[in-house]
Amino acid sequence: MPNKKYRTLGRPKKHRLAMLRNLATSLITHERIVTTFGKAMEVRGLAERLITYAKKEDKLHGRRLANQYVFTKDAQTKLMNVLGPRYQFREGGYTRVMKLARPQHINKADMAVIEYVDRPGEIRAARPPTSFQNKTIEEVMKELGIEDPVKKQIAEIESGEEEEKKE
Repeated sequence: MPNKKYRTLGRPKKHRLAMLRNLATSLITHERIVTTFGKAMEVRGLAERLITYAKKEDKLHGRRLANQYVFTKDAQTKLMNVLGPRYQFREGGYTRVMKLARPQHINKADMAVIEYVDRPGEIRAARPPTSFQNKTIEEVMKELGIEDPVKKQIAEIESGEEEEKKE
């Protein structure tokens, strides 16, 4: 018997794909879901592919590819406007699957949490993208085009003091 490239999860193909689309939509909406370990591992690939679609340079093409899998307009908008830009500098590894200690009560199935990394309120902090690992925070902010708000405030205060001295 040849090796399978995916888990069947005890469901026919149409049911399995619909379930994975529902899980992916829920993951985009809530950014963290609790499900069985097998389902989490299967939806992980789909979720990573959707983020890659959202990061595409051609936004229209990426949106149309993502719309094949994401059900709701709110989730589609969040995927393209929030999640895509959030992971612009990360090269894969957008999700994390952590197995929970307690199995499901009914059938003792292993439970897991699947969540997006680099988000507020995450369970465990993620490593920075490889392009930013050996740089200081100032270098990263400069590369991203972000001004340091503290330095900006100090400059405004100093310029205000200089104007007072001139008067």
